[in-house]
Amino acid sequence: MSTEANDTEGCSSTSELTALQRERIQINRQRALKLKELRNKTKPYTSTKWNDFGGPDKTAFFDKDKNVVRISGSKLVDSGGGFFIQEKDDEPEVEVRIVRNFHMTKFTLLLYQMKIAEQPQPIVDDSELPKCLECKEDFHDSFLLNTFDYSVCDKCKKQDEDHALITKTDAKNTYLLKDCDLDKREPPLKFLLRKNPHDSRWGDMKLYLQLQVEDRALQVWGSLEEIEQERERRDEKREKSKAKKYGKHMKSLRMQVRSSLYDRTKANHEHEFGPETDLGDDNYSHTCTTCGYEETFERM
Repeated sequence: MSTEANDTEGCSSTSELTALQRERIQINRQRALKLKELRNKTKPYTSTKWNDFGGPDKTAFFDKDKNVVRISGSKLVDSGGGFFIQEKDDEPEVEVRIVRNFHMTKFTLLLYQMKIAEQPQPIVDDSELPKCLECKEDFHDSFLLNTFDYSVCDKCKKQDEDHALITKTDAKNTYLLKDCDLDKREPPLKFLLRKNPHDSRWGDMKLYLQLQVEDRALQVWGSLEEIEQERERRDEKREKSKAKKYGKHMKSLRMQVRSSLYDRTKANHEHEFGPETDLGDDNYSHTCTTCGYEETFERM
């Protein structure tokens, strides 16, 4: 009776699943099958012995020949008499190669799992489908939506015109923005990482959607006219600084070439005072006959 009751409860619970739940179950099942298929495809050596932890056994690797065992670079051949004969191994790097390929496989699988985890859940309800800003039609998925959260379908995407990408450096120079305006101000702008085409040793480039960068610049500066005025002010300030630096440098060169004109020791003036004048209360003054400098002093 208990078994029949459990079966009845199981059937009733299955029938009560909604369409969304059944869709999620199907999606999870497909993901599990893909991961299993990928795991089976990425094993480079089928003859590798696996330990209890899901990794290759580093102590022994069996050759295709069942009578040959490789241990730490040594080749042991079963003689058939109850003992092994050690022979020179022609492939001393087989263990290192297998272990390295195993770690590369695990890393690739981890990236694949992360990519699946980052993908948004598919939209089942048609009423929740995003609407394209260009053609005003509903769509399920697009490059701009997944990468930049910009609701435009792939049919309306124009790479060289309205939906062009811009690097972070160009965005900062063109729209006079700072790092905090792009990455810290809410909501932070999404970007796409790409290898630097000029030198692969440099850091990855951050590519932003130019429309979103322009909207962020309008939030910061208010209008495109303000951006142009600020750029003119900065250019003018930069030109003044360059002119001042150039003038200072030219003056230094003139002083080096014609140092006699700028000899400070010859420019010192020695006063020649005239007669003293009594000001009272033991105070006196006298005036330089050359430059007119008047000095007041007290005589004890």
